Amino acid sequence: MEKVRDNLNVHKERAILVSAIIKSRKGPKYKDDNLAELTALAESAGAIVVSRFQQKISRINPSTYIGKGKAAMLWDRVEEYDADVVIFDNDLSPGQIRELEKIVETKILDRSELILDIFATRAQTHQARLQVELAQLQYTYPRLARMWSHLDTVAGAAGGTAAGAVGGIGTRGTGEKQLEIDRRLVSKRITELKRNLADIDKRKLREIDGRKGTFKVGLVGYTNAGKSTLMNALTDANVLVADKLFATLDTRTRKWTLNGSTDVLLSDTVGFVRQLPHQLVASFKATLEEAVNADLLLHVVDVSSHDVFEQIESVNKVLKEIGCGDKDIHILLNKADVISDTGTLESLETIYPDAICISAKTGLNLDKLTQMVLDKYKKGEVTIILTCHPGNGKVISFLQANSDIIERSYSESAVTITTRIGKAQLNILKRHKFIELKALDN
Repeated sequence: MEKVRDNLNVHKERAILVSAIIKSRKGPKYKDDNLAELTALAESAGAIVVSRFQQKISRINPSTYIGKGKAAMLWDRVEEYDADVVIFDNDLSPGQIRELEKIVETKILDRSELILDIFATRAQTHQARLQVELAQLQYTYPRLARMWSHLDTVAGAAGGTAAGAVGGIGTRGTGEKQLEIDRRLVSKRITELKRNLADIDKRKLREIDGRKGTFKVGLVGYTNAGKSTLMNALTDANVLVADKLFATLDTRTRKWTLNGSTDVLLSDTVGFVRQLPHQLVASFKATLEEAVNADLLLHVVDVSSHDVFEQIESVNKVLKEIGCGDKDIHILLNKADVISDTGTLESLETIYPDAICISAKTGLNLDKLTQMVLDKYKKGEVTIILTCHPGNGKVISFLQANSDIIERSYSESAVTITTRIGKAQLNILKRHKFIELKALDN
């Protein structure tokens, strides 16, 4: 069993998927497509799904999660399909993984480990790679003892003697030595990664702070809901679009011109998923800062999904976790062009009467979306009269780029401009010297 867990990547491996639903517990219900999302996750990781194994259990078995009898049935399934890996839709403890691997005699992964594996293959930028590595190490650290347990029988120089058995001075076993070495190495690397990411966080926050004068819009939603397609439709972002989970991990921010003159910043964030490992949420904090600091969040919902209501709930849970629960959030019902269940769409429109039904792919109602964002932007506008020297090109250029100029008049020593401007932009304008400002409304 020493080599079972040497390689966690599941690319091109034959996989059996397992879902264990606890009968008495509130939460996921037993249904025919209960493994649909895990199937998509496994295929996104490159695995070949050869069988699906769903079980109702009365309680969690502390040793094997599903019980030794069902584990034996799982071994039969592994033999029948010549499987290389078994992937659970549940989160397992290190001990449960170890015992299951003894019975099933093949590699066992849980849901969190699979998602971490997908993130590792999707990470493209230096920041994303550091974030994924940190999440993986934080997941692995408490599991090191179990992963090295196969060396516990090596007692050290004293062999099987009493002194060796109790770990006398100078006789610590090889397994314990290797475990301690691994723990030190992992702990050191975690500290190093946190320090590097903290430096990136500071640069990211400075970058976000530099946008304080601009209205910021963030795209959030379940993975594969169509955020990247929408980003491309609204801007020239040219973000990768693929029909797979977590196709993009890196946040991209682009200028979005709403009515030919009003510019806002639109950011695409990493997709969420049910039971997103908390290590990833913590590691991707800097990436999610775009959502935290946005003035408006557009929650993109895939209305064609069978689990659309659960997906909305999962996204809202993560948004609360990162401090966005009280943000101005607007629902976008995407993929309306391919929905077959009109009853689901009608229910969503009833629950979310302000939602906009769109298709990022065909452009359906993107004009309504643009107008809604423009209205949100204008709610923060005020009308002002500004007077400054005609040669103050910096101020005049700022107004031309960030406000709707209503009227302007010139004299030999001054230019007077009446304009409507956002409150955030007005705060920046007030920092300029040698100007006079008068507000006409609040």
